[in-house]
Amino acid sequence: MFTVKDLLHSSLPDVRVGIGRGTSSGHVENSVRTLNKDGVRIYGDPAELVDDLFSGRIDAAVRGDMPSSALLPVLKERAGVEELERLVIMEPPRGRTFFMAPVGIDEGWTVEEKHSIVVRSIALMKELGAGTRIAVMSGGRSGDKGRNKYVDRTIEDAEELVSMLQKEGYDSYHAEILIESAVEEADLIIAPDGISGNLIFRALHFLGDAVAMGAPVLNIDKVFVDTSRVKTDYMDSLILAMTLAGGRG
Repeated sequence: MFTVKDLLHSSLPDVRVGIGRGTSSGHVENSVRTLNKDGVRIYGDPAELVDDLFSGRIDAAVRGDMPSSALLPVLKERAGVEELERLVIMEPPRGRTFFMAPVGIDEGWTVEEKHSIVVRSIALMKELGAGTRIAVMSGGRSGDKGRNKYVDRTIEDAEELVSMLQKEGYDSYHAEILIESAVEEADLIIAPDGISGNLIFRALHFLGDAVAMGAPVLNIDKVFVDTSRVKTDYMDSLILAMTLAGGRG
């Protein structure tokens, strides 16, 4: 079974990684110092970080505590995408490691968008040696249909997505609203939309002390790990970026 601990204690490949610094907190510097690995460079300029990633001067990039408003638009423009698809890796204090998407408020609002996220997520999870069981969530139980039009739509979307995935050979099921069961039974949790996914992430990480390694971007051909500016230790995100870059080298 894939765990954050296994990843953190794995042998790191010889790759070059850049991490963004956007505050004077010292968390980025402390993380790089603690990791004590050659080939890690700190960037203060979003454009320089993205340019070096796409030119090949570095093999992977981590957002660090650089503001998303400064960095992500540059990344999207250089990658030629309108939106970024991200996959977060989480491990609650008393639970198993799982992957979750969508986690950006503007992500995963249609069945087609969630299908794209699932396909790319599973490909990345296989790179890391993780399991591939998929729990597609909705805003209620199947028996709740008729109580609310929005809830009805999330249930119908989840059922449609599961049907599509099963026909393509993916191990997927409709988890309804039962996230407490889904995190024990599945490897990939698909939230009904980006807002609910973001709320789940924030509740688990900021209130429940779940480990959040970072969120690799799925729909670009470079390794980029998005992170929260309120993290105080980016070493796990750096290790994740290095591992992904090493697997693609």
